[in-house]
Amino acid sequence: MDGTIQRKKAAPDIRNWKPQTRAVRAGQVRSNFDETSEALFLTSGYAYNSAEEAEATFKGESTHFQYSRFGNPTVSMFENRLAALEGAEACRATSTGMAAVFYSLLALLKTGDRIVAARQLFGSCHYIINELLPKYGIRGEFVDGGDLAQWEKALSTPANAVLFESPSNPMLDIVDIQAVCDLAHKAGATVVLDNAFATPMLQRPLEFGADVVVHSATKYIDGQGRTLGGAILGSRAFIIDKLQPIIRNTGPALSPFNAWVLVKGMETLGLRIDRHCANARKVADALATHPKIGRVLYPGRPDHPQHQLAAKQMSNFGGVVTFDIRGGKHATFDALNRLKLVDISNNLGDAKSMVTHPATTTHMRIGAEERAKLGIGDGTVRISVGLEDADDIVGDLVQALGS
Repeated sequence: MDGTIQRKKAAPDIRNWKPQTRAVRAGQVRSNFDETSEALFLTSGYAYNSAEEAEATFKGESTHFQYSRFGNPTVSMFENRLAALEGAEACRATSTGMAAVFYSLLALLKTGDRIVAARQLFGSCHYIINELLPKYGIRGEFVDGGDLAQWEKALSTPANAVLFESPSNPMLDIVDIQAVCDLAHKAGATVVLDNAFATPMLQRPLEFGADVVVHSATKYIDGQGRTLGGAILGSRAFIIDKLQPIIRNTGPALSPFNAWVLVKGMETLGLRIDRHCANARKVADALATHPKIGRVLYPGRPDHPQHQLAAKQMSNFGGVVTFDIRGGKHATFDALNRLKLVDISNNLGDAKSMVTHPATTTHMRIGAEERAKLGIGDGTVRISVGLEDADDIVGDLVQALGS
């Protein structure tokens, strides 16, 4: 040391930062080593400087970390960075995206309560509403997410929670966030919105009236198919008073290592999302003119039934395209099996392009009748368009489809 006095920089004011700057810098806390990359704190517990400090921590009078099931410096960096991106007061991380959905509802609902949900949900979310919550005396009602008249009818009587995705998985239905939130609030309901497909780079639901936002960080926030993770965001009162006691005492904690991977993933989120969107548009346009394709769904195309609404709510249209292959299941499986570049996988949001057949994978267990209501047929395919050259992705799809 040369004796020079070291001065710490003043804490930055992030309020005027653009989203990409927040994705790189928000929530960062440096240790006394002043590392430039976020530190990975692989620790289950923490030492106290005194018995009095331990007592104060357990009484909630100290911000000292207590146990990594309750909080961890690396996990906190992930939570604070994502909260800055979403414009939320607070965030709590979970081990998976489905844990985020379930625990957000568990914090809101009790026996005798009622939840109204869009029918257009991921298969596991559908299971929670239709199978799991009723076991605990919580009534669920489904509506078509894009039909405001159905929302109005369902919310003409009191409700406690509303759940929907926009865009939805896998059919990319768009819900009018502001209109549904207004109806829900009049009915006394708290709105939970799954923003995993859009990410906060393309859509910030809290600005349209949503109360709680959930994420499967496994998808685009990681962006390279490496880790599982989830997040719940909302007001400080909801996160601290309603959600935190449940999470602390039941343990759906995100591991510090996964949190570190997700923190680093957010640094490139904006760059990746731009490429995903550009590639998805090229794929959608190419498939729309192919004779083996019966239908293409992409919110960025003018022929999407809710294109104008998507353009109002989103700054771009995402990296997922859904389409129907003519000839049913047999022809669809033949085409998928001929793919050479694109992987068959039920995951999405990866740097690598991936296709799945929802009727036999992600939405198999909801049954044929419910799939029909959602528009999922035997020829329906969802492609998560990756970061490869768009011409190579299109070329692989075209050769798989055949002439």
